[in-house]
Amino acid sequence: MKAFILDLDGVITDTADFHFQAWKKCAASINITLDSTFNEQLKGISRLESLERILRSAGRQDDFTAIEKEQLANEKNNFYKSLLLQLTPDYILPGIRQLLTDIKDAGYKLGLASASKNAPTVLRALEIDGIFDGIADPNNVTNGKPAPDLFLQAAAKLGVRPVECIAIEDAKSGIEAINEAGMFSVGVGDRAFVQEADFLTSSTNELSLHSLIKAWQRKNGPE
Repeated sequence: MKAFILDLDGVITDTADFHFQAWKKCAASINITLDSTFNEQLKGISRLESLERILRSAGRQDDFTAIEKEQLANEKNNFYKSLLLQLTPDYILPGIRQLLTDIKDAGYKLGLASASKNAPTVLRALEIDGIFDGIADPNNVTNGKPAPDLFLQAAAKLGVRPVECIAIEDAKSGIEAINEAGMFSVGVGDRAFVQEADFLTSSTNELSLHSLIKAWQRKNGPE
């Protein structure tokens, strides 16, 4: 085992409410009501796929041209970015700062696999952008989650094989992507969404380098 690859939103920080506020405003502009329950379906997937799901939920997937959909997605992103100005290092989720420090101190490589094109901005706001050895670029993958592309790209940037990685996610689509990539999957949060993970925790505060390595060893044997 040589590397850890983390998702961003819901694992390192939680900007889910920012996304919800932005999508809710975007949906309201085209007379669609979005609730927090439906918002769970948007976690871990790309901006345009999120918009498509919102439109399908209202039976309006054919009401807009591709250009109009791009404009709506951009409007959502602009509002989301304005909300990101509130981010500070205090928004790092419990236990994560210590986990990142322990991973690096132990000599493991650290990667990020986020569907968010705003990930670099978020990492800078959290003041942890310099700790990652490799960050997957959602602009340069063919398929977003639940396809494995982002995690495979992150592993390639780290110079490791997928089977040498532990990857951490909080969304169903993310766990599916990790499993498809052939990595050891760690699910954080509501078990209903991450039950297919190799190892489950209810909160980020339960994550530790020791527990993750032990879980990996139970499945794969000693390092």
